[in-house]
Amino acid sequence: MKRIYLIVALSAMLLTSACYSVRTAGNSGKVPPGQAKKGTGSKSARPFAPGQQKRN
Repeated sequence: MKRIYLIVALSAMLLTSACYSVRTAGNSGKVPPGQAKKGTGSKSARPFAPGQQKRN
């Protein structure tokens, strides 16, 4: 009987741990222009702003 409880407990732990996913806030992967400027060492954040980027 103890063996059945052990198997059930182990399978429940495996099922609950397999469904865990990490979520990030809102704009996943997007960096604000000011933070991108800091990362590159640029003096102006203008090239990193969405309205200032040129399309190819």
